[in-house]
Amino acid sequence: MSDRALDMADRVERFVLDIVAPYEKDPRRTSHGPKDELVTELKGLARQAGVLTPHILPDGSHLTQRETAAVLIRSGLSPLGPLACNTAAPDEGNMYLLGHVASPALKTQFLQPMIEGEKRSCFLMTEPAEDGGAGSDPSMMLTTCRPDGNHWVIDGRKTFITGADGAGVGIVMAKSDEGACMFLVDLPHPAIRIERVLDTIDSSMPGGHATVRIDNLRLPADQMLGESGEGFRYAQVRLSPARLSHCMRWLGACVRANEIATTYANRRMAFGKPLIDHEGVGFMLAENMIDLKQAELMIYWCADVLDTGTLGTAESSMAKVAVSEALMRVADRCVQMMGGRGVTEDTIVEQVFREIRAFRIYDGPTEVHKWSLAKKIKRDWKKRQTV
Repeated sequence: MSDRALDMADRVERFVLDIVAPYEKDPRRTSHGPKDELVTELKGLARQAGVLTPHILPDGSHLTQRETAAVLIRSGLSPLGPLACNTAAPDEGNMYLLGHVASPALKTQFLQPMIEGEKRSCFLMTEPAEDGGAGSDPSMMLTTCRPDGNHWVIDGRKTFITGADGAGVGIVMAKSDEGACMFLVDLPHPAIRIERVLDTIDSSMPGGHATVRIDNLRLPADQMLGESGEGFRYAQVRLSPARLSHCMRWLGACVRANEIATTYANRRMAFGKPLIDHEGVGFMLAENMIDLKQAELMIYWCADVLDTGTLGTAESSMAKVAVSEALMRVADRCVQMMGGRGVTEDTIVEQVFREIRAFRIYDGPTEVHKWSLAKKIKRDWKKRQTV
């Protein structure tokens, strides 16, 4: 690990634990995520501390994935940490995508305000199941785009759009005659209407998750990201790093939850001795130690694969499954060890449990990743038979 990454990771950790964690009981945290007023305040504090957008260097280049892991794990030590440090989803993944694909003009207009923490973003891809639209299968996309002179016109509906309410930048996926396309749009926009913000199990992301209607959205042709029909290829650029950064942030959250549960187990007395001295509790802490270390190693392994320049599609699927399932076990044990207190909002343990449950669905459910891996296993087996 480089000195620059270790130094930034240490600074982020101190900032999150000393400055951000006290905000975890702030009344501006709602069921649809922290209010933008709170997020803006936290980003201002991160800017003062020199830890705003720490994974992107002053020249616009990114830390390596291995370095990013060291920093983002620390930012996740509080559910508010990624928001404060500007390393949260979907912004972190959207910044990565624009940094690799957008033209210089689009970077100036859309990317730079995101890096500086001035605007939040959203990624409009998933569509309502009741419409038969795209979910885990993006080929089912129903949202259309058609050229009209030097503009494109977009129509459709999207759902589970994280952060749409309050976002300043939107990345819209639609299909043309050539295939999938991506467009950048300034938000709010009169042609993009939020139908409702869904009530979901998680509550860490500002703006929540919205259902959105896109009606006759006219955008200049130069606001298309790349070329018509190349949208799915660009999505692959974002996909693996975004999956992995979810793992990084939530590993940090579970490390913190486990520390809280460990303290509770050492201090709480029952049946004449501390809880940790009862095997039922002590063994759960031991299992957490194992799962957390395995998750950490899986993240760094996948980061190293991505740092070779490959897409790492299969590797990121394996990491997403392994880490999300391991962290679910960790969070569940933390709640169980803390008993009644574990299901209250007295600590972040209850929230982390809810967030990790949702994380098992973010960026592809466990079962979809396993299905994709099984197809790869079959393809690889067939190739070996022809050799």
